[in-house]
Amino acid sequence: MNANQFLKAVSQLQSWREFTFLMALAERSFPNYALFADAVELKTGAKMRQLLDIGWEMLQKETSESVIPQLLAKLESLSPDVNAYDAYGVYPAFDFCQLLEQALLNRLNPSRHRATDASQMATATVMNFIELSEGEGLDEDALVRLLEQHPLMKEDKVFQRELVLSFKRQRTPTPQFVERIRKDAANDGVSNLGISLSD
Repeated sequence: MNANQFLKAVSQLQSWREFTFLMALAERSFPNYALFADAVELKTGAKMRQLLDIGWEMLQKETSESVIPQLLAKLESLSPDVNAYDAYGVYPAFDFCQLLEQALLNRLNPSRHRATDASQMATATVMNFIELSEGEGLDEDALVRLLEQHPLMKEDKVFQRELVLSFKRQRTPTPQFVERIRKDAANDGVSNLGISLSD
């Protein structure tokens, strides 16, 4: 699947497939939030995990639309203010919140396509991290090469493409399918930035 085929496939995701895609992107980046919250002693990691779990449960049971605004309000209260912290970690943590917000908004308004922006947002989190940690002093060409060859970029690409491909073969979100996607996305607690909850 080349870049154009991937973009086309993402742009065609609808209903439960789009929601699952958004949830998987959020799941993969959750450790970025949890580790930041831990580092700055915000006691919000467990509450956010709960919110993420509620999102996954929506694939298996009907959720009344009136619940979603409450969940969005809770998400907002748990989201860090990027201007309030000097630490770089606030940005990937906030990106995670944005991804989960897109998933919840998808439940509220399924007709508006969100997967393409979310896909790019998740990849941008990885790019920004690499640029900050390894790209200092590089000219543009060298930076492009670094990003193209970086293992984290390759992993992000593989993860997102395999996610999209898995929907092609799946007609309904069976519990087994959702569990498999969720487990793959969780990646044993290692985020899209290669940082781990067990570190």
